[in-house]
Amino acid sequence: MKVLFVCTGNICRSPMGELMFPLFFHDASVTADSAGVLGLINNPIDPSSERLMNQDGIDASSFRSKRLTPQLAMSSDLILCFTEHQRKKIVELAPRSRSRTFLLTDFADLCTYCRDNNMIHGDTLENRLDSVLGNASLVRPMLPKAREIDDPYQQEFPAFETAHEQIGEAFASIAAALEPARGAHAH
Repeated sequence: MKVLFVCTGNICRSPMGELMFPLFFHDASVTADSAGVLGLINNPIDPSSERLMNQDGIDASSFRSKRLTPQLAMSSDLILCFTEHQRKKIVELAPRSRSRTFLLTDFADLCTYCRDNNMIHGDTLENRLDSVLGNASLVRPMLPKAREIDDPYQQEFPAFETAHEQIGEAFASIAAALEPARGAHAH
């Protein structure tokens, strides 16, 4: 199963999502990638995002940005973005990806709701993710309004720290729902 993180330029938020994902989810059958709806091509991660990745023990020096393509979107099983504008752009580019494209915070809320209502089933992370996706259309109307994670691009370091913290909090919620033993430790 492939999880794709999408932001605007693929140098700030989505690289953090891609690179932080393995800290929370330890299943080789689920991989992470990233791209940008207006992705810069072959650029390194933003220095402030790289600094935060280094603090997490992640070497981001080999990261290079890319632009979202219909093929990349369609080859992904789950697409997580950071703003409603990005979600709309993804769906315009790859309409068949609509049912598996979420704001990261919205997907975290969806996982929490499914956990709290015993809707998550399966022995593997991939099976549990599939069960959440299978319930998404039923559950989405009951979720709170999705919260955006603001773009820290060209802002001071605290804006990057805020985005990093919000991404980590969303991952911790998703992990608590999908991998309860790991999610509790991640908080």
